[in-house]
Amino acid sequence: MYILTGEQVRKTDQYTIQNQGIKSDDLMERAGTALFNWLHQQLQGAPVTVHLFCGIGNNGGDGLVVARHLAEHGYSVEVYIVNYSDKRSADFLTNLDRLKDRKIWPHVLSKKDIFPSIPKDDVIVDAIFGTGLNRNPDEWVIKLIAHINASQAFILAIDIPSGLFTDIAIGNPQGIVRASVVLSFQYPKLVFFLPETGPYCGYWAILDIGLDQEFVSTLPIGYELIQQKEIGALYRPRQKFTHKGTYGHSLIIGGSFGKIGAVHLAAKACLKAGSGLVTAYVPGCGYLPLQSALPEVMVITDKDEDQLTQIKVDIDTSVIAFGIGVGISDATISAFEAFLKENKAPLVIDADGLNILSKKKSLLSYLRPQTVLTPHPKELERLLGPWEGDFEKLEKVKEFSTTHDVIVVIKGAHTITVYRDKGYVNDSGNPGMATAGSGDVLTGIISGLIAQGYSSLESAIMGVYIHGRAGDIALRGGSVEALIASNIIAQLGSAFGELLLPENDLEENDPTEEPTS
Repeated sequence: MYILTGEQVRKTDQYTIQNQGIKSDDLMERAGTALFNWLHQQLQGAPVTVHLFCGIGNNGGDGLVVARHLAEHGYSVEVYIVNYSDKRSADFLTNLDRLKDRKIWPHVLSKKDIFPSIPKDDVIVDAIFGTGLNRNPDEWVIKLIAHINASQAFILAIDIPSGLFTDIAIGNPQGIVRASVVLSFQYPKLVFFLPETGPYCGYWAILDIGLDQEFVSTLPIGYELIQQKEIGALYRPRQKFTHKGTYGHSLIIGGSFGKIGAVHLAAKACLKAGSGLVTAYVPGCGYLPLQSALPEVMVITDKDEDQLTQIKVDIDTSVIAFGIGVGISDATISAFEAFLKENKAPLVIDADGLNILSKKKSLLSYLRPQTVLTPHPKELERLLGPWEGDFEKLEKVKEFSTTHDVIVVIKGAHTITVYRDKGYVNDSGNPGMATAGSGDVLTGIISGLIAQGYSSLESAIMGVYIHGRAGDIALRGGSVEALIASNIIAQLGSAFGELLLPENDLEENDPTEEPTS
């Protein structure tokens, strides 16, 4: 699913109006009706008052359409016009007249007015600002937004929470509506998925308002949301007449004294992701633990018992993963440098492998094209240096990816895989996956997919989704606190199996993401 910028949304609206031969207020009516239908389905005629805070632009016009339909269906409504400017959009005025024709008289809120009381059991519709906002609201509007947030009422935001910018960093955090639910028109917004802006967006859903799909397909899309549909299109089920050699040989290089478990998790996940053969290359101390716990995995050991001091690969490998639990001793750094200069296989680098690259950035020049890097936030900061806000972070990652021809997997609540100027935003996973070893499992999954012949970019995108989906399945009947990395590995088979199911057959697993009213 495409993620559009604010400007792309504006262009798509304009093209839809022109191409379909409709008026702009017809499109507004579509949007407002879709919003009402969603809200009506949730409320089912409940005896609550709906407080609609409407700005004086098109977002406010959408709110007025909702208010009209609510009133016509017997709901108690209070409409407030947030009078932050003397300018009004034409479609806002059209729908204001329609509202007044039905004897519904809005309250006009200005700088000197007292804000209305809102019982916590009522419902708020936020229609103050839309995607066109590019500066902080006036101080009195910021206070109004703080008043709305303090109400404890259920808040439905139209298209985007008011005060949140679509494509730039947060201005004033106090001036942003904290929405319970955001109903976005046709496509999601990038701000729904970023650590700094996502907390304002709560649960989000898409409303189809008939925007022109063919026009959208011609736009330069910077980000795409990855869900089951996108991964199902990539998935290649196994054929009958194959053998283990068909599905590649993965080499997992890592471990040090006390950190052999990381290699265990990565190697097992690699096997469960479908790699035909897996070999672990570890210090001597890892031999017995791995041979005992993972009989399916072959083991090669370094001459040193506690750390890697040399990496001599005498086997044909389809992919190599490096860095899991390996440490950053001088001997290990030297071994990694020598390995990189000779390596010809596709590469996945995680954990201390990334920390070594940060300490010795000259090694970046030895990376194979489309090497996959899987940093968590601190590892990413060591690689790139500090940034100001999530949007600058993403731009720096794109620049880094282009300069070094690498794929960067930015791990987080909505892991974003970046290659050159394109980002792929993952929509699976849950907070329980913030646990020791989860990243090692992801490295193993991505490596296992590369071994089977998926491209490095496909493997990163698909691996992130499968990893998250397995975590979602593992959460069934449990709690986020109790989820551990081994649970994720145990559910990889179920996650792959779902790729053969229709998208609508997937079971939702995170009750915290369900809307309530």
